[in-house]
Amino acid sequence: MGRHLHFDCFSGVSGDMILGALVSAGLSWPQLISGLRRLKLKGYRLRKRDVHRGALHATKVDVIIQRGFDRPLTLSRIRRILSASTLPDPVKQQSRAVFDRLAEAEGLAHRVEAQDVHFHEVGVIDSFIDVVGSILGCHLLQVTRVTASAVNVGAGTIQTAHGLLPVPGPAVAALAKGIPIYSDGPRCELATPTGVALLRTLTSDFSSASVLTPATVGYGAGDQDPEGWPNVLRVFLSNEPEPTARAIDQVVHIETNLDDLNPQTYEHVMDRLFAAGAVDVALIPIIMKRSRPGVVLSCLAARHRIDAVLDAVFQETTALGVRVQEVARRILPRRFVSVKVPGGIIHMKVATLGTGREKAAPEYADCKRIADSTGRSLKDVMEAAVHSYHRLRSGKT
Repeated sequence: MGRHLHFDCFSGVSGDMILGALVSAGLSWPQLISGLRRLKLKGYRLRKRDVHRGALHATKVDVIIQRGFDRPLTLSRIRRILSASTLPDPVKQQSRAVFDRLAEAEGLAHRVEAQDVHFHEVGVIDSFIDVVGSILGCHLLQVTRVTASAVNVGAGTIQTAHGLLPVPGPAVAALAKGIPIYSDGPRCELATPTGVALLRTLTSDFSSASVLTPATVGYGAGDQDPEGWPNVLRVFLSNEPEPTARAIDQVVHIETNLDDLNPQTYEHVMDRLFAAGAVDVALIPIIMKRSRPGVVLSCLAARHRIDAVLDAVFQETTALGVRVQEVARRILPRRFVSVKVPGGIIHMKVATLGTGREKAAPEYADCKRIADSTGRSLKDVMEAAVHSYHRLRSGKT
């Protein structure tokens, strides 16, 4: 039986916060230490302690440095360290994906190629252990699905080696593309590049607070302790239903009939609805009164996104009214797995059918992005993603 992990990022996210929250939620401390030994790194030891952040109790995991790396890490050196380890292959694969994301974001922020990025922040062992430990922790907890709330990135400015920067910094801003963020609380950085890169790699759904039945709750603390602010990451861990059980998801169905919408705007309207939070959009041809051709605009959205979706419908179409009703969906348990192909990272959507069966498909947007950037055909990129996933599942690297 797998588990569902939900990140409640009301006070941002960082690598050590994730690791502390997983330990707080039940990750075995001896298993974590033993597992990290397979990374074959020396010069550090782990310590856990109970701390207060505001009015909350939390777990703080510290990496005590005894000897650091002799120079900042490059992406190629990180890959060599991971390849030389005896960690489980899924942990290696996802850890690589985190560092690939970090390299891409840092490269965009500083206008250098990803392979030329030097990880000064990950060049010390503690951040490296935070990343691999968090991925390993999810593996040890048998997490098969990860969701997250919107991410509080903090406010104000931060002092860096490159000078004074706004919050969020350039790397976090690049990593946050496509996920919901907001600013609240103390004037400091609450979301770090490492934390957001981990979220982007692990999480399959940022769109809503997921429906789950928590079995345990964990609180992880970072280094910052702003006065009067509960600066922790909260996680909820629940047992996933048996593979044969189909979860029930409550959504809102919004639809309207249109007979005077210019077909040239169809793609634009759908893009705006998805950006507003719709989980599905369809345009269905119909014959309307006086035998006029028209379409039914139909979309599904989470309840808390209904106003944003309605705004998009009214602003982008000729509709004067819509039909709204709550409906229940039966959905297969699903998760996202990151795979590496030449040119970048692709998310595979994996649905469980039961009795060990599953079906997996690459995300179209990821494949198109890599096809556009490399000049390869979309078909070749999609086939490469499927092949990489099957190699990962069979235990090959």
